[in-house]
Amino acid sequence: MGSSQLSLCMSAPCTAAVPPELTPWQRHHGTWVKRDDLYAVAGVCGGKARTCWQLAQGATGLVTAGSRASPQVNIVAHVAAALGLPCRVHTPTGKASAEVADAVSVGATRIAHRAGYNSVIVARAREDAAARGWQLIPFGMECSEAVAATAAQVAQVPGDIGRLVVPVGSGMSLAGILWGLHTGAAAGHHHLPVLGVVVGAAPERRLDRWAPPEWRRHVTLARSPHDYHQAAPATRLGSLVLDAHYEAKALPHLAPDDALWVVGIRRTAAVAAV
Repeated sequence: MGSSQLSLCMSAPCTAAVPPELTPWQRHHGTWVKRDDLYAVAGVCGGKARTCWQLAQGATGLVTAGSRASPQVNIVAHVAAALGLPCRVHTPTGKASAEVADAVSVGATRIAHRAGYNSVIVARAREDAAARGWQLIPFGMECSEAVAATAAQVAQVPGDIGRLVVPVGSGMSLAGILWGLHTGAAAGHHHLPVLGVVVGAAPERRLDRWAPPEWRRHVTLARSPHDYHQAAPATRLGSLVLDAHYEAKALPHLAPDDALWVVGIRRTAAVAAV
């Protein structure tokens, strides 16, 4: 990634299409930060955007499911819009969040389900995609493509990091990071301790499915005291704006030798921060 592309992404997040190369490590407020939010395509940022873009190639339409507080539906909607594809997003009923409203504004059709449990919206999205022959973008990006893409980003880890702190929603980003450490992409950091700050549902079953078998040896999970739908009270690490529902909830857990892995930032927050 060239310096001009990085400058563009840092000054105007999520507005440029950045090649899927290594995103940088930076220092913010004395803390190392992996800036995977600097990957940008179709006006959306981060690891989920990278995976969605990959899955969407060659599709005739996109279908996904997501919480009203999740950035996923908006990521999928913007990728679909950029590719000229129809898009249907399944969410629980209720007032549209800023992310859901933004998704609808670029052409996504929202299908709201009264029984808004994750299992319900996931099943309805799967059935919808199958019936239409469209590409399903899995809930939480639960797929091998997400794991592989994130694992490839585990490189050039600064040598003075004592622990890696990762926000954990679905757990798929954490699974990819752990595979990157496990396979030696991060030379000398194979046994780097990892703290996963859980912001949503319990991720253990998904990590058992997707992470290296010995993941519990290297990972400590700590639950954020804030409900998933509740924004964190502080959202900045120095001048760096963090996603209020994910990375910002890891801030109270940071110790002096820690590094924070920034998975992404929702489009509405990134645009507001410019």
